[in-house]
Amino acid sequence: MYAFYAIGKDTQAMKAVVGEEALSDDDRLYLEFLEKFEGSFLRQGPYDARDIFKSLDMAWGLLRLFPEKHLKKITKKNLDVYYKRKDEIERIQKEKHEEEKGR
Repeated sequence: MYAFYAIGKDTQAMKAVVGEEALSDDDRLYLEFLEKFEGSFLRQGPYDARDIFKSLDMAWGLLRLFPEKHLKKITKKNLDVYYKRKDEIERIQKEKHEEEKGR
């Protein structure tokens, strides 16, 4: 995550020089990551009771901004378990919602 943050900061500096129009799609991903990382992950409020599991879920949510091919430093085993986890969570929530509507 720190590597993506560092690249995001570099991209932010580059954006100030060349303008947003000159940025690639990947550059825009790094900027989006930077904004969300600083805005929600680092800025935990004093009354925000976030445990380690919530922090890890947030971290994976940020990493999911990138295609799997960008996550080279994460083992395939961890990617298989956690990167695709979002789809499973959304499927379960959708099933619950449909079940509640059917009652």
